[in-house]
Amino acid sequence: MSENHKITKAASIIGMGTLLSRILGFVRDMVIAHFFGAGMAADAFFVAFRIPNLWRRLVGEGSLTISFIPVYTEYLTQRSKEESQEVTHIAFTLAGVILFVLTVLGILFSPILIQVIAPGFFKIPEKFQLTVMLNQIIFPYLFFMGLFALCMGILNSLRHFFAPAIAPIFLNLSMIVSVFLFYYAFQKPVMALALGVLAGGLIQFLFQVPFLMKRGIGFRFNFNFRHPAIKRIGSLMIPGLIGTAVYQLNVFIDTLFASFLPGGSVSYLYFADRLMEFPLGIFAIAIGMAALPSLSGLAAQGKREEQKKRSSLHFALSPSSASLRWWD
Repeated sequence: MSENHKITKAASIIGMGTLLSRILGFVRDMVIAHFFGAGMAADAFFVAFRIPNLWRRLVGEGSLTISFIPVYTEYLTQRSKEESQEVTHIAFTLAGVILFVLTVLGILFSPILIQVIAPGFFKIPEKFQLTVMLNQIIFPYLFFMGLFALCMGILNSLRHFFAPAIAPIFLNLSMIVSVFLFYYAFQKPVMALALGVLAGGLIQFLFQVPFLMKRGIGFRFNFNFRHPAIKRIGSLMIPGLIGTAVYQLNVFIDTLFASFLPGGSVSYLYFADRLMEFPLGIFAIAIGMAALPSLSGLAAQGKREEQKKRSSLHFALSPSSASLRWWD
């Protein structure tokens, strides 16, 4: 099978998975709008959800996946199976440690984070406290989604795209089911949404495990953080972090200003953003994620000219893919 065929097939799988996820995402937004409208509870939830989501995009899909795939692909093509497995064990260990620390710090300093990203909420004590509580419940979502991003990098490097592409569906389903089952179970019904997010993150990660195990990828602790591959992944993450941070800064500023506006403004901004990005993710993201393993493989084999041709085709088809993100 030619590289063009591989990329086309992978892009189709990712595109279909993303399309299904986003259709369910619209259903999810309809459920949220029906039960919570665009009032205080919805505003609090969207701000609380945005903070761990921002960190997830910075250290997860935004930089970890795209920096891990080129290095791991080189080990798959140029090194032994044992060396490749060692890289995955170290990567999982290091990612787990960093994500755990970020999660704990996020929970502890949640009041400060809310004051920074939505200072307008501080003037309304009830709204501020609700946002802090929701943020503390949701923050472990970052831990599971960071590990999911690493799983996605491994599976995509192995040319398996189905499981990572279909996984975001579970987040939408989890949130929808949680609202219908637990809306009347809590004094503050929006708690059901927060628990749905947390459960969705866990399910997305666990869904990848059987596919990893089928390919001989296991989970073992390895604290050799000075491994050359880990250093290379870290150096590649820096430009990815910078690029992702620029986009997330825009989202941060939008949320900051919206927090000073009348109630519901954050919700309106969120729903509008969802509509705007619907077509972008299906095509641009699919092509970008499908092409990255192929381009990495060509680079590892020293086929620079062919890599340049594929890169030119990729950016011609998807000129904005480098600046986009996964949209659950």
